[in-house]
Formats: sequence, C-alpha cells, structure tokens
Amino acid sequence: MMNAENEFNAESLPGELREFAPEWGMVLGSGLGTFVDGFTPLAVIPFGVIPGLPVSMVPGHEGRFVLVEIAGKRTVIAQGRVHFYEGYTASQITAGACVMAAAGISKLILTNAAGTLNPAFPPGSWMMLSDQLNLTGASPLTGGANFFDMSEIYSAALRTHFANAAAWEKIALHQGVYAGVTGPQYETPAEIRMLRTLGADAVGMSTVVEAIRAR
Repeated sequence: MMNAENEFNAESLPGELREFAPEWGMVLGSGLGTFVDGFTPLAVIPFGVIPGLPVSMVPGHEGRFVLVEIAGKRTVIAQGRVHFYEGYTASQITAGACVMAAAGISKLILTNAAGTLNPAFPPGSWMMLSDQLNLTGASPLTGGANFFDMSEIYSAALRTHFANAAAWEKIALHQGVYAGVTGPQYETPAEIRMLRTLGADAVGMSTVVEAIRAR
C-alpha cells in the first residue's frame, strides 16, 4: 500500500507547482468542475504526471491540478478526486491532499455533491460541514500511533468567514454533519433512517478521509 504521507515532498513535485507555492488548496467534487472556468489558469498539471498520484475514471472528475489566483491568493485547485468505490485505499484517496500540502498550502477547501438526509435541507441547496461521521471503515492514518485531535476537523474560524460571505451574497447556507460512506450504491431506506438517527444531515462517498488527512 502506498503511504501517501511519506510519498510526496516538494522535490518530487512538478516545477510549476513547486514554484507556484500555493497558499490555498481546493478539491472540486462532482458537478463542480466548471468552477475553474471563471479563472485564467497559470498552469494545468494532470494528476498522471505526478508519480504515485492516482487518477479517477469517474465522469466529471478531470483529474488535474489547476493553478490560479483568487482574490490575490495563490490557489491550487484539484479538478476531481478518486474514491473508495473505484478500488482505492484511504492512503491513495488522500494523496492529492498530500501533494497540495507538500506544495505549501496551509488551508484546504473540500467540496462534494451529497444526498440530503435533513428534511429542512432541500435538494439543490448548500450545506457547510460542521462535523463528520467516517463510516467508511478506513482511516488514512492507519499504520502508526497517529493520534491526531479531530475535535475541530473543520475550522470554526473559516466556517464563520464562509457563512458571512454566503450571507453577503444572499445565498441560503445550511450547516450540518456529513456522513461519509464507500458506495457506490446509494442508501437503502433503513440505512437512511440509521444515518438520521446517528445525527447526519447529508451523506456522500468522499471528503471524510481527506479531511482527516488534512487535519
């Protein structure tokens, strides 16, 4: 199994990414890949040119890093990600986050498309993750005594900024708990009832192990 934590360092990255020295990282989930169309890319780096970085075969996940400036901040955007249901391990799934960390980011934004579990959160609305349930049965930290604190896996300070920005733009923004499962099948009615009982507001097939690795 690839140990993503030890696989990547600045010297192993493409020169464009290393020299760009991004401050922020972003992972675009299903349906959000066109976000990059609003920017002029400074460079585009396919995942496949970085040894050890897996490439998704799922439609809508382009599999490349796009280097842009957003409001004057150097940002590396991962246009797509890989998933458990493609046969990858937790270590491989989080390799992209490790590449961005090796490039120098200090803040990471994770996005996804999820199924709503909370009747007050209608389909098509936005939800900011306040916490998560890792129901994948796997951790990217397996392999050592990696006892990292997950009491604030999603930054409270950044969530406050995000909520203020949404309010400024008059975007209705919910906040809740995301349950991460492996898929690829969707949930049965009994599983939906279970997830609601556990306190989940939304469910999806990504994000949770990336958040663990990033934290």
